[in-house]
Amino acid sequence: MLEFLLASLFSILLGIHTQEWNCWVTRQLFHSLKTRWVPFTHSPYLCVPIPQNLVEAAEEADLNHEFNESLVFDYYNSVLINERDEKGNFVELGAEFLLESNAHFSNLPVNTSISSVQLPTNVYNKDPDILNGVYMSEALNAVFVENFQRDPTLTWQYFGSATGFFRIYPGIKWTPDENGVITFDCRNRGWYIQAATSPKDIVILVDVSGSMKGLRMTIAKHTITTILDTLGENDFVNIIAYNDYVHYIEPCFKGILVQADRDNREHFKLLVEELMVKGVGVVDQALREAFQILKQFQEAKQGSLCNQAVMLISDGAVEDYEPVFEKYNWPDCKVRVFTYLIGREVSFADRMKWIACNNKGYYTQISTLADTQENVMEYLHVLSRPMVINHDHDIIWTEAYMDSKLLSSQAQSLMLLTTVAMPVFSKKNETRSHGILLGVVGSDVALRELMKLAPRYKLGVHGYAFLNTNNGYILSHPDLRPLYREGKKLKPKPNYNSVDLSEVEWEDQAESLRTAMINRETGTLSMDVKVPMDKGKRVLFLTNDYFFTDISDTPFSLGVVLSRGHGEYILLGNTSVEEGLHDLLHPDLALASDWIYCITDIDPDHRKLSQLEAVIRFLTREDPDLECDEELVREVLFDAVVTAPMEAYWTALALNISEESEQVVDMAFLGTRAGLLRSSLFVGSEKVSDRKFLTPEDEASVFTLDSFPLWYRQASEHPAGSFVFNLRWAEGPESTGAPTVVTASTAVAVTVDKKTAIAAAVGVQMKLEFLQRKFWAATRQCSTVDGPCTQSCEDSDLDCFVIDNNGFILISKRSHETGRFLGEVDGAVMTQLLSMGVFNQVTMYDYQAMCKPSSHHHSAAQPLVSPISAFLTATRWLLQELVLFLLERSVWGSWYDRGAEGECMELQGHVLKSSGILVHSHETIPRGVGDSGDRSTVVHLSPCVAFSHHLPHSWLSVCDIILGHRHSMCHHHHPMTSCPPVPPCSSCAVSTLCWAHVPASQKCLPSLPQTKEAGPAAAVRHRVPRVRVPAGHPGGQRDHRVRALPEGICGATDSQQ
Repeated sequence: MLEFLLASLFSILLGIHTQEWNCWVTRQLFHSLKTRWVPFTHSPYLCVPIPQNLVEAAEEADLNHEFNESLVFDYYNSVLINERDEKGNFVELGAEFLLESNAHFSNLPVNTSISSVQLPTNVYNKDPDILNGVYMSEALNAVFVENFQRDPTLTWQYFGSATGFFRIYPGIKWTPDENGVITFDCRNRGWYIQAATSPKDIVILVDVSGSMKGLRMTIAKHTITTILDTLGENDFVNIIAYNDYVHYIEPCFKGILVQADRDNREHFKLLVEELMVKGVGVVDQALREAFQILKQFQEAKQGSLCNQAVMLISDGAVEDYEPVFEKYNWPDCKVRVFTYLIGREVSFADRMKWIACNNKGYYTQISTLADTQENVMEYLHVLSRPMVINHDHDIIWTEAYMDSKLLSSQAQSLMLLTTVAMPVFSKKNETRSHGILLGVVGSDVALRELMKLAPRYKLGVHGYAFLNTNNGYILSHPDLRPLYREGKKLKPKPNYNSVDLSEVEWEDQAESLRTAMINRETGTLSMDVKVPMDKGKRVLFLTNDYFFTDISDTPFSLGVVLSRGHGEYILLGNTSVEEGLHDLLHPDLALASDWIYCITDIDPDHRKLSQLEAVIRFLTREDPDLECDEELVREVLFDAVVTAPMEAYWTALALNISEESEQVVDMAFLGTRAGLLRSSLFVGSEKVSDRKFLTPEDEASVFTLDSFPLWYRQASEHPAGSFVFNLRWAEGPESTGAPTVVTASTAVAVTVDKKTAIAAAVGVQMKLEFLQRKFWAATRQCSTVDGPCTQSCEDSDLDCFVIDNNGFILISKRSHETGRFLGEVDGAVMTQLLSMGVFNQVTMYDYQAMCKPSSHHHSAAQPLVSPISAFLTATRWLLQELVLFLLERSVWGSWYDRGAEGECMELQGHVLKSSGILVHSHETIPRGVGDSGDRSTVVHLSPCVAFSHHLPHSWLSVCDIILGHRHSMCHHHHPMTSCPPVPPCSSCAVSTLCWAHVPASQKCLPSLPQTKEAGPAAAVRHRVPRVRVPAGHPGGQRDHRVRALPEGICGATDSQQ
């Protein structure tokens, strides 16, 4: 069947020409992205939101609004809407609010005709400032609705007020937490802080003298934590504690400022909690240290290169500090000083206020924990005044984040978003000089929508596009894995939005790509890369060309990756619309649902159309308003015509299969580079073994926005005509049972003028049982010269395996071994194959993996155990020693009786999964190993076994057949006691299998390299605090990582699998 598929496609594809497209696709793609990603254009298809009209509407509404101290106004409070009292009446501010589930908003109940208002619990919902602000912002409702009608790809639009309320469109109901508290405060969000202020360098000085003990120290710590929460990736910070002397709470950061990214902020928070009070507070030394750091960074043009400030947190200042300001800050006052008086005492209030007011800062007193939030936020208004006075409406874009962050109480989707935001200022003449910030407007942009602008079909089988920020963090990348599984639930990783470009493109050892992209350069470079597939179990070796450029008016850079070889070329062909339409209407044909053949999410009449339905309506000109990618549609038409004979053949083949004959093949399938997918069932749908295959439920088997199907990608990197086999589980790859079906796929390549392009991939899905029977039958076919088979795979003392090119078992006598790595089943055989050169060990790194922290005790003393537990532990140890003793005597006696005659011993070992991936060696394979010149496979695995079986040539071109004695390794007359003991295993959180390293003269088991578990933590680089010091560019700094080892995080492994 597969041979016919190939022959048919090759005959049809004759005469098709190829076109080199590296430069063409990059130039066209960049032009498209740079044109359509400009944030504030008026193009008919808006790929990003336009908050400019929201800013204008909000400022105009404030200009026309007169503050009314006694204003009475009812509004839709997000928490109270649809709530009733005991009498069944709607509560105050909780009128009836129509909510309907909307798929565009993660299936949340929303109201797309109006917005609602949310307030945190600590903000009074009828405060005059709140009522006037809510009343004024009612004017935004019409703009919200207009924006969404004009561009239905928009998600959330909102206005965050400086007074604390949050107006969000579409309107939703907000659910408090389990304690009935609403903790969400828009003024704490990164988008608000970044839009309201400019980048800043901050040194926090905290008094840890004896007078700060008790509640005062608790409030001081909470104040520092709150300040840290107001900082973002474009800010730089350090914390200094002082009493009799000055000390940095992180000694590694002495004398510098570090980037306020999430890692560093969390690291500081942990250190702040460990602060202890003692001694006498001497503030002038701390102030002098702070000013020196800020001055050095300013002169070196490092840090944020913008605002600078000192945050002084103390219960008072008594010594002479004025000379410090005279030397370092007066008369220009380039560094603002903000003072926070801790506690209820007011004795030193005048001095703290004097310090702030004479250094262009702000003074506030924090007497309770509840006061912290509001008082800390005041410094943002001070830093925003220059922007407000100058009316600098700077556009900001945030790092990637989950939408469940915003709607933690309700959102079910974990889509990655970025926010585009702008500040809103008061334009009233009487307040213009005061620099009043009204708030910030913003809108969420789904990164998935942005990446749709990088057409998948133009990037080829292994090509992809990615985005990163000016800080080097990934916004979108096919290898970005922001979620981890906890039980049956998927949860965001703690550092999901701070994954560095060097952690996904880790082959860029010189960091040339990273440096160029964060410096917003345009260029290209090439790298040899190892690409993991199939959840890290397999690897491809590719040479990739990287093209990169900046995206105008954003802090983002775009990268496009194209693979060399067949990835450099594209197939072109022409066909008539009539002929193509006829073949497109076949019921077993489908198009990639995530690809954009036609724009269906703008016009409400198009939203219910599938991509295939939209293409047909476009070709028939049934809907003249439908916009489609004409180039992609032409390719789909051509692919439909070329592959149409496959359907006819499959249908005829299915009809010729009698009901009595064995139903071997479940389905045949075919995919093309344009995302066209054909499939044909050879059994009833109810009898299909793997019903998830080729469905959206199984993303690895279909065309997605990020990648081609796994079977397509694997086949494309093997010679056309050679088949790639993959095992599949009926319940999915996470199933604990044995695989039931196997897919075999091969690539269809066309070569013209020595230029090869991959046209398609074809394959079948068959029952694994059939493949196994074929194999067992083949092993019984001995040549007539040799006579009857003296030994067969059916013999009880032989283990026979068929393994794929990455060392995973396709066929084994024991069904539970199928699909497992050969090293797990028999580590000795895998070690021998490695030493013979059949496989090569490949080291891969996964810097996004997570490890569970190991349990530990803070005390060095042993934990107490009960007498029963101690007794059971001792009993278990005695039984283990007894069993080992008996086994040792039995094995020794067996060897001794047989003298020098070799006998094989069964070795039970368990080799855990690792990040080391095995691939076929590209070196010359030793004679007698896998030599298929005479259509036989001869494997020498030990001095006492060497068998040769004649097998069909087709088997040899597909698999590696391993025939060996039971566990394959032989031991001569040397008792086990002559081998050195196995060293104890490491106590690392990642399990390690230990093997004895024995001199070769002792002829013990060959040593196996240590193998570390991959699982969810394949190979992990330590997450460490980052010190980002700029190098002449505010966004182009490289981080100097402090090699602290956070507990429970495992190091990268160099291991075999």
